[in-house]
Amino acid sequence: MQQVQILTEGDSSLLIVFGDEISPEINSRISAVVQLLKNQHIKGVIDLIPSYAALLINYNPQVISFSEIRSRVETILSMDVKAENRAKTIVEIPVLYGGDYGPDLQTIADHAGLSPEEVIKIHASRDYLIYMLGFLPGFCYLGGLDERIHTPRLASPRLRIREGSVGIGGNATGIYPMDSPGGWQLMGMTPVKTFDPNREVPILLEAGQYIRFIPIDEEEFQRIRTLVEKGEYECVVHHDSDKEDA
Repeated sequence: MQQVQILTEGDSSLLIVFGDEISPEINSRISAVVQLLKNQHIKGVIDLIPSYAALLINYNPQVISFSEIRSRVETILSMDVKAENRAKTIVEIPVLYGGDYGPDLQTIADHAGLSPEEVIKIHASRDYLIYMLGFLPGFCYLGGLDERIHTPRLASPRLRIREGSVGIGGNATGIYPMDSPGGWQLMGMTPVKTFDPNREVPILLEAGQYIRFIPIDEEEFQRIRTLVEKGEYECVVHHDSDKEDA
């Protein structure tokens, strides 16, 4: 296993570098460290921001010193923490594929040499690891898209992609959490709000969790959307101890 580095980032942040590659194993270890740090409720720690292969810890230097937070981190790292024994949290995200909700589904299918129905089946056949969040509030960087449906981004990005749009960009898939410009090929839409500033916890998903896309029809889409607008919808969540590859 690659040597973990602990670096300073300014006068109030510490960066833990776990490696230099994107892998479920590295990300799993990051998730385990994040959970241990949260469990300790370290006074002065403001935020924990995981990425593909690193973890940024923001802290208040008037409350906890760099040497103290580094010592706490080194103690945790010495445990050789792993996440294999932690339950795999899978969040179901319902998606209405195709039509006006997924205008590029046929393009994705043509590029793959498949039918739209086959593309949907492949896309919804696996669980996607959330490596990190970024770009937009609540935007998840997901791992595990089947190579058969890798699709290049649009040559000319759209000026506005609707909130909830599910798309493919190269070897990645994801959900647009709000209206924004974007260049991904759109294959569907979810009625679930992955980011809602009016919620007590605005961002629905966390790094280290998994997403499972569930195909739905128009009627179910509208039913869920109504519940979401009323604040009455909760995603189905599974806790699976049998961890699969992302």
